[in-house]
Amino acid sequence: MKGNFDAIINENRPVIVDFHAVWCGPCKTQSPILKQVADELGERVRVIKIDVDQNQAIAGRYQIQSVPTLMIFKNGEIKHKQAGVHSKVQLMSILNGL
Repeated sequence: MKGNFDAIINENRPVIVDFHAVWCGPCKTQSPILKQVADELGERVRVIKIDVDQNQAIAGRYQIQSVPTLMIFKNGEIKHKQAGVHSKVQLMSILNGL
């Protein structure tokens, strides 16, 4: 995944990375919110999910200590990083500021 991940986060459009785990309750809450954002913004944003248990190297690289943690990249640069569930309003506000 590492090579793909690096290529994806270097895209010109914002990339929301959802660091999650299958056993995480709040992660299940975050998932439909991310789908709503992706559906509304279409090609203007990309959403990818990283299972921290399956991708420990990537999670370690960004010091993910709790799930869910959302990171937003644009052109390979971290624009936002925060643990916890984000509302659709919060995400849209962050994305509109980029």
